[in-house]
Order: sequence, then C-alpha cells, then structure tokens
Amino acid sequence: MQKPAITQTPLHELIAERWSGRAYDTSKPVTPTQIIALLEAARWAPSCFGDQPWRIVVWNKTVDSAGWKEALECLAPSNQSWAVDAPVLMLIVSDSLFSHNNQPNRWAQYDTGAAAENLCLQAQAMGLMAHQMGGFDADKIRALAGVPQQYTPMAMLTVGMPADPASFKEEIKERELAPRKRRELGELFFAGSWGKPAV
Repeated sequence: MQKPAITQTPLHELIAERWSGRAYDTSKPVTPTQIIALLEAARWAPSCFGDQPWRIVVWNKTVDSAGWKEALECLAPSNQSWAVDAPVLMLIVSDSLFSHNNQPNRWAQYDTGAAAENLCLQAQAMGLMAHQMGGFDADKIRALAGVPQQYTPMAMLTVGMPADPASFKEEIKERELAPRKRRELGELFFAGSWGKPAV
C-alpha cells in the first residue's frame, strides 16, 4: 500500500513514500542479507567527529523466536498488539560519551536519530517497512539486552514486509488507511528569526 506525502513541491519517492505502518505480512521473513543492508545504512549515517554513537540490538523471530518474544514484551501493550506480526525487532541506543576522549557527547542522540532514519529509508528502498516506537520499557529492554549504563535506549523498531490492505486487522485498519498529516511548513521552519515563516 502506498500513502505518499502531500507536499508543496515534489520530493524523492523514497522520502515521500516512507511511512510508519503497523500491518506486517506474517508469512514473509526478513532475510539476513536484508538485515545487514539495514545495519549498513545506519552505519554510514553522519555523526559528530565520525564517532558513530549508535548501537543496535536485533531480534529476528525466524532465528531466535524466544528472544524476539522477550523483546516484544518490553513494548507498551498498545504497540505489542500490532508489533507481534513484525518478524524483526530492533533496539536503538545512543552512547552518552565520545569514544576518543570519554567526554559527554551532547550530539549523540541527534546523530543516533540520523542513523535510525537511514535505516528506515533503506527499508523503504528495499520494499520493507520500518516503524519506530517510543512506547517501551527502557529498564526492561536494557536488562534483556545487557545495555551498559552509559548508553541510552532511544527507540525500538519493527521491520518487515508490509501486509496487503485486504488482510488488515480490524483494530488497526482505520489508522492504516487514514490520510497522512503534517503541520504546515510555516509552523515549523523560520526565516532568520523564530516565528517568521520561511515559506
């Protein structure tokens, strides 16, 4: 299913067609080669000092169904209800310290977001769907994955093949088929000073 963004000027289709769906095809796994491509996309994101402060933990249902289920149980119940159909779960964390001097890295979370978006765009390019989530128990997933304290759990992601709209579950159909919305450009982007619309 395609839900292209409604924009004032055309965008590259990779950006315009990327969206965070919730309906996954349970019959189609994500292959190891596809997972490597997603991680490579994240690896090549820009970062301050080239420090690459992101780390990603992957649970693949077809390889480790028990581990995948434990990761799923770290999600908020509202996310578990649809994420249960995704064959891959990921945890994205951010290192709070620079690796070259062990000093605080205030850009780490910004850079980690760039890596996550690279991964999501690569998923889109490969015909996969990725959905980032903030609704998860950070302490529980930290314990499950053995994440050191200097790293901050930022988001969990689902990855998989999108489902055919004809197979959408009733509880998510309305949200999946609803039009996409964004704030107007002038509310978000300013020319020279705060509140003065750039366009």
